[in-house]
Amino acid sequence: MDSTTRTELEAAAFRRLVEHLRTRTDVQNIDLMNLAGFCRNCLSNWLKDAADAQGAPMTKDESREAIYGMPYEEWKAKYQREASAEQREAFKKAHPGH
Repeated sequence: MDSTTRTELEAAAFRRLVEHLRTRTDVQNIDLMNLAGFCRNCLSNWLKDAADAQGAPMTKDESREAIYGMPYEEWKAKYQREASAEQREAFKKAHPGH
């Protein structure tokens, strides 16, 4: 497989992941962190890191909106719930020092 095709396939998979996460607003970021070790914020940070590495202008707010499909504060107001004691405890165990 040539590198252009590979990049196109990887980009398509990434876009599909982002769209999936946008439709699964019931899945909280803490759930993603506890199960997979990354969340929507991680993806937005990785996108910003990639933009920075390429010298492409992108703010943190822009990278978050690219992942969430709306401004981050709007997503939080619409979909983010208070983490339960169980979720917070699982996070502490999975990510000591946070």
